[in-house]
Amino acid sequence: MRRILSIIAIALFAANVSAQIEEPRRMLEVGVAGGLNLNKVEFQPSMRQKLFNGINGGISLRYTSEKYFSMICAAQIEVNFSQRGWEEDFDDGTDNRYYRQLNYIEVPLFAHLSWGKEEKGFQFFINLGPQFGFFISDSETYEGDWKPEERPASLQPVYGKEVYNKFDYGIAGGAGIELKTKAGNFFIEGRYYYGLADIFNNSKLDDFGRSANQTITARLGYSIPIFK
Repeated sequence: MRRILSIIAIALFAANVSAQIEEPRRMLEVGVAGGLNLNKVEFQPSMRQKLFNGINGGISLRYTSEKYFSMICAAQIEVNFSQRGWEEDFDDGTDNRYYRQLNYIEVPLFAHLSWGKEEKGFQFFINLGPQFGFFISDSETYEGDWKPEERPASLQPVYGKEVYNKFDYGIAGGAGIELKTKAGNFFIEGRYYYGLADIFNNSKLDDFGRSANQTITARLGYSIPIFK
């Protein structure tokens, strides 16, 4: 009997400590954000590249569930339009250019962890989680008097090559600062996306063993609580 009472006492004590550590929250926020992508594609065999500039923007939903010690825990989902791609670096002293723009609808699923003021003031936050992308269109731009057949043999297959994989996925993470005000929340964030899927087919008989997106994004945004 004593053993049973001891177990019950320990369980109640642990539940009480847990309740003190974990403070429940119920807040749903909707937001909009936009910014700039700096993208390249990791090719094998490799290609000299410049960072391709594109836009990124969309909407988000964030649900805050609890505060654990000083860390505020939330889940965040976004739906964004994202321009990715690459620009070849000719490095020959001419005005020759080639770049390829790839347009995606991307859906990040983030754990959103933040520290700081909950009502008015600044919060520091990090986002981390998987990201999925759905290819919708692309375009190619050729500038100068060069011809694809004059380029190195390892690069020639990329010109005009159709995107094979329409579904993109990888890991994304970022950090930023958010200002909480009566008028809503304003934030700035930088994030990095590492693609795990290849744009082109990658079998032993194909031209490229790897062709995956890598993206640096800078974003500005605004959100408001729907309920809390």
